[in-house]
Amino acid sequence: MNATLRRAPASGLPALRALTVLVAASLAASALPGAQALAQPAPSPAQEAFDRVNRLILEEYGGLSTVDRATLGREYQARLDAVCAPTPLNCPVEKAYPVIEAQLTALGDEHSFFQTPEDFQDFLASATGGNRLQFGVKLARLDGENRVVLEVVPQSAAEEAGLKRGDLLRTLDGKPYAYAALQQARREGREIRLEVERAGQPLTLTLQSRESSTRDLPRLSFAGAANNVAVLRIPTFLSGGGIAQRVHDLVGEARAAGATGLIVDLRGNPGGSLAECDSAVSAFVPSFARVARGAQGESRTVVSRGTRLENGRNVGGVRGPQLWTGPLAVLVDRGSASCSEFFAFEIQHAGRGPVIGETTAGVGNTATRVFPVGEDAALQLTILNYAKPGGDPYPDRVKPDQPREQTEEDVRLLTRGQDTLLAAGVQALVTAPPLTLDPQTAR
Repeated sequence: MNATLRRAPASGLPALRALTVLVAASLAASALPGAQALAQPAPSPAQEAFDRVNRLILEEYGGLSTVDRATLGREYQARLDAVCAPTPLNCPVEKAYPVIEAQLTALGDEHSFFQTPEDFQDFLASATGGNRLQFGVKLARLDGENRVVLEVVPQSAAEEAGLKRGDLLRTLDGKPYAYAALQQARREGREIRLEVERAGQPLTLTLQSRESSTRDLPRLSFAGAANNVAVLRIPTFLSGGGIAQRVHDLVGEARAAGATGLIVDLRGNPGGSLAECDSAVSAFVPSFARVARGAQGESRTVVSRGTRLENGRNVGGVRGPQLWTGPLAVLVDRGSASCSEFFAFEIQHAGRGPVIGETTAGVGNTATRVFPVGEDAALQLTILNYAKPGGDPYPDRVKPDQPREQTEEDVRLLTRGQDTLLAAGVQALVTAPPLTLDPQTAR
């Protein structure tokens, strides 16, 4: 199966609603029949949506919740009956949404939740690398507002306007900067004037949101005193494919450029396709395996040299696979979620190099799948949990080998051109071990 987006529960962090989602087949799946035969010949739209959700919870759930799901369904059926009592035969589907949301909360699995039509459309745009109205910039909080540029999406309005990492937003249209005003301007598609501080110098830019691709592929830069440390930034594993291939290609470029060490930057990476993540990890770890456990039983995945085998069957890989054998470090933070946590854990489990930064988001041991519900909404449901072949479960969070909490002071230093966590990664490469194992024997 192919994993895509995972969205973590809201916590005030930009990308922490990200979860690994097995979605490809489910997006085209037809609705399942109702969980129970109803008295009326045709159930209402609300009842149809509720029945579909409960059938999926009963038959597909593979998470770690111990709640009695059948009893839970009966309890919330009574709530739906009360909500739909005035119009039981044609109760609109929207009436079922809050009931379903409450039921999923009661399930006690923070990775399973309901997506409203608006949420589902946003998910589809992210999962497929589609377009949406955006500036194409990610911001960090400083002095009470999201105002420091962390990342600029290539080929976005923000890149065309000239915004760069570390820029500090000071004013918007001549008024003190407020994130709410920036968001309103994005929704309106209105051109704005930004006063920016870059390395202590003032700069004025114009910016206007537009429909642009959410596709955000890995990219390579160089750091260190001799500019010989490769920095592989992977912002997401969810861009409609091509992530793993790009990682292997960039590792090849780093080797060709004579890089003496390599840092993988997974900060703020919300996850995405587990298949892409697995093949990407294989550019650094010769071979690894895991067992997926769900309602339909167990399956075994083995990844080696960019190729994934599921129960012995080849399910895809990359062209011209690379293997980085030099010193390696991985950067993570609280925004590193889902399959970016899988990535960091596989590096850590193999002893391949230090993981540096903050404890990750906490969605690194399960996978979810998105199922359409009704005409426009969807259910994200945990369908698998993971373990190593010996039975040891994957951790929900990755605890760094070198913990470094990121504070507001670190954000302030970024506005002065100092990336403290990246500097720690460069320093860690001095003692990070190279890979000495023959990749052909590590299978």
